[in-house]
Amino acid sequence: MSSIVVTAHAGENGRGMSRQVRMILSRLAVLAAMAAAPAGAVDTLQVMALTRDRVILSVDGQRRVLRVGEETPEGVRLIEATSGYALVSVDGREQRLEPGPVTRPVGVDPAASGDGRGSVVLWADSRGFFHADGRINGRPVQFLVDTGATTIAISSRTARDIGLDLSDGVRGIASTAGGYVGIIGVTLNEVTVGSITLYNVDAGVVEGEHPPVPLLGASFLNHVEMERAGQRMELRRK
Repeated sequence: MSSIVVTAHAGENGRGMSRQVRMILSRLAVLAAMAAAPAGAVDTLQVMALTRDRVILSVDGQRRVLRVGEETPEGVRLIEATSGYALVSVDGREQRLEPGPVTRPVGVDPAASGDGRGSVVLWADSRGFFHADGRINGRPVQFLVDTGATTIAISSRTARDIGLDLSDGVRGIASTAGGYVGIIGVTLNEVTVGSITLYNVDAGVVEGEHPPVPLLGASFLNHVEMERAGQRMELRRK
């Protein structure tokens, strides 16, 4: 049975996904990149109105009118505005916003307690792989930690099983060990691993049944601190 080789998993040496798949996932990550915001900075953002070089935002419930180059008291700076989207900087990190529901910058978890730094400890299996129980948009999944993947990678079968809406995804073609397959870049509303919850996280959906379990790639891992000692790995939200 042929299988898709997507990445080199954490704990595995000498295996890697095809150059074409890496390029596709990398491009998808750039297209939909959502940057992390530190706890306590900005909780929620919403585009209320857009025109060229000007935007009206709701920042943590406060109405703010910005022209390109201006910054709100909360630290949200407008970089670019068109009739379709606004590119803003939150604490020096860029985020693209479109008209629609309230969104949260990646990394903000208003339900976190204490110092807000969620964490989870994982243990390697007999092959050296790290698995993690988690949720995508509230639906339970089991992730395979993959330090070589540029985004979270999901099979189309898993996407259907968890009810993922692909209608607004960015479509492309990837070359795999089993031939050419379609791939769709999407933004996941919410991804949870242990007590760590991130919002607006990039993912690539690969047509077919592979990878058999979602791969936890850099679009999530770049927003956490990863510490590994032997068979133990700890993830801590930055």
